[in-house]
Amino acid sequence: MIQRRTLLKSLPLAAAGMAGAGALASCGSSGGGGGSAGEGGTLTWMSMLHTPTTPEASGPIMTALKEHSGVDFEFQWVPDASKEEKINAALASGSLADINTLNQGMAAVREPLKSGMFWDVEPFLSEFPNLASINPTIIESARLDGVLYGVPFQKPLARYGVLVRQDWLDRLGLEVPHTLEDLLEVAQAFVDGDPTGTGAQVTGFIDRQESFAVGFRSLAGYFGAGDKFQLDDSGKIVPACTTEPWKEAMEWYRGAFERGLVNQEFVTVQKQNQRQAIAQDKGGIVVTGLFEAKDYMALAESINADTEVEWALINDMTYADVPRRIVSDTAGGMGGLMTFNSQSLKSEDDLKRALTLIDKLLDEPAFQLMTNGVEGTHFEKDADGAIEIIDQPLWEQQVQPYNSSRPSDLVEIYKSTNPYVNEANEKMAENDEYVVTNPAQSLTSATYDTQWATIEKALNDSYNTFMVGQTTMEDYEAAIEAVRSQGLDDIIAEYTEAYEAVN
Repeated sequence: MIQRRTLLKSLPLAAAGMAGAGALASCGSSGGGGGSAGEGGTLTWMSMLHTPTTPEASGPIMTALKEHSGVDFEFQWVPDASKEEKINAALASGSLADINTLNQGMAAVREPLKSGMFWDVEPFLSEFPNLASINPTIIESARLDGVLYGVPFQKPLARYGVLVRQDWLDRLGLEVPHTLEDLLEVAQAFVDGDPTGTGAQVTGFIDRQESFAVGFRSLAGYFGAGDKFQLDDSGKIVPACTTEPWKEAMEWYRGAFERGLVNQEFVTVQKQNQRQAIAQDKGGIVVTGLFEAKDYMALAESINADTEVEWALINDMTYADVPRRIVSDTAGGMGGLMTFNSQSLKSEDDLKRALTLIDKLLDEPAFQLMTNGVEGTHFEKDADGAIEIIDQPLWEQQVQPYNSSRPSDLVEIYKSTNPYVNEANEKMAENDEYVVTNPAQSLTSATYDTQWATIEKALNDSYNTFMVGQTTMEDYEAAIEAVRSQGLDDIIAEYTEAYEAVN
């Protein structure tokens, strides 16, 4: 049976940006109030294209979407590679579509969002059944200083967990670990034993260069650290990487590194090299998205069709007496905004027509069209109800371009022929109950916009030198103190003030 979820709606690829004035004009943009959408004409939607080809405007998917929604609309496709360099020009020129895909996390977008160019949509969501049921956590993540300047693209709240080689556990007679204490013992057993059965020396964790921002950030969450920023006991918004739980996690992970339980060169390893190390059986533990298990399996099967590789997917890892938790890796489930041009959609009726379109695209039939296509043409269901693409080239040409424009990624969880996909979907859904989000995400700090990248790099560098044993925790704490005068204290003060104002 197909499993259904009704609360979370998401987008698999973070929606961000739109094209400049020239690109928009070539698409026939409605411009700054010059469109016909307000008169019941064709609605225009500036959306990103993540595929090499553009689908036909009169193709089967677009035709069916118009019929289902009852709204005449057209996409103005923008190649993803072009978005960032052109976004300022588009906003400055006012060459906007009726609906525009934007990322409110981009500093260049935040002030235009608050300038009056776009509708505050929150007062209208309750009038539409699908929009009214958006998860409140995602709505909170999508607000900007307390105001919702668009409908959020919705993603799973938290996709991360720990992947462990199940076949190695079986060979060594070990149970699947569910605490970090047990995970450390498993890592030690992998190093000391012969989990491959070949006598080859392996390690436990396979990490990579982005450890500070990705894998380790998730590990630190188990210790009690927040999602990038957190509210401390004094009521201040502070970076998670400056807190005691984060530093405790650093000590724990360095201890694992010193015992040879982490690949020793991880601070220079690129993602592709990490994947190669996993495929080459160099380690058996990865802190990553649960959805990655299917890709690791595909990689193993591409090397050996009869591979014995198996993965255990763990989403309930805990540490000591810290309650179960998982930091969000998806910006609190918010993958960008569908913003509504207040110049071309002049009246509430105009806005509601555009909101009707988005609401209808959150229906299961529309989600099906934008995900799998047309049954019998692009996909079929097997005897167990699992989806199988029957014409991959046709699906890639006619359906795949719409994937990144779905207002939701989780209207329905389709059963897959791949058991790892099904298990990952179930466990990512379970993460919702334990997610920890970033309270600063929807707030504005001018100093953050200009200084955070530099501050974060300094702390990342200090983390790396600590992990490989070149410096001490006192050195890491000194690095924190050094960046306070470079903007860190101002960021804390500005975010705290903004938080208090909104709350």
